[in-house]
Formats: sequence, C-alpha cells, structure tokens
Amino acid sequence: MASRGPLDPRCGIARSLDLLGERWALLVVREALLGHTRFSQFRARLGLSPDVLTARLESLVAAGVLERSTYREDGARERVEYLLTDAGRDLSPVLAALAVWGDEHDPHPDGAARRFSVAGSGEPVRVAFVTGDGREVEPADVEMVPRAGA
Repeated sequence: MASRGPLDPRCGIARSLDLLGERWALLVVREALLGHTRFSQFRARLGLSPDVLTARLESLVAAGVLERSTYREDGARERVEYLLTDAGRDLSPVLAALAVWGDEHDPHPDGAARRFSVAGSGEPVRVAFVTGDGREVEPADVEMVPRAGA
C-alpha cells in the first residue's frame, strides 16, 4: 500500500497507522480474531454500510492483514471469506494493549467486554514489556529511544 507520507518513513508507528489507521480497520481485525470471516458476519457485528466494509476489507487485504479465500456451501454459489494472515494474527497483542488501555483509562460501567487468556486452559494473560532474558519491565520504566539516523 502506498504511504501517505509519514513524518519519518522509518517510524514503524507511522507506517502501521498508515496501513491500519482507517476508521473501523482494527475492529474488522478484532472480529476476525474472534472467528468471524464472512462479509455478512462483519456487517452484522459492526453495523457498517456495505461500502465502508468493502473498503476496509480491501485495504486490509492490500496491507497483507487479511487474505481472500473462496468457499461454497452445499447448493450455493461460490463466496468469499476473509482469513487472517500471520500479519493479522500478529495484531492480537496490539488489540489486547488497546483493550487494556481503554478498560483502564475509559472504563465502561458494566466492565470489560472481553479478557485475554491461553487457548484451551483459560489462564489469563496480559501484555507486557519483556527483556531478552525474560524479565518483565513496567511501562513507566521503558523509554522510546531514536535509533541512529532517525
């Protein structure tokens, strides 16, 4: 996908937002992570107009987050579903971090809509900064340092 010109083209945050920053894009990814793959499912879950949903699906396919796959139910015509790529599945911790931030800094009166856990066991997990040797570091103790030439 062509860049819209981030201030620093080396900045991964700017490039990620260039690909994923359109309204509704990450919510489409959320739905795909929840197992929804079909246009009608996305539409029902998100309430988007067909034009907006089509545009978001196309941009996510172009960005390599989703891929189109055909399927055919018995007696029906061939249809398209949208499957997460490795890049799409790799957005899971990003969405988890956004959910935690929203639940902490803008909580809903009825509590969180979902939690994150180990598949199969249900053991709760959380997003964290971890050093190369496995030591967890608090966000307040992490700094963002420009690399040489940035």
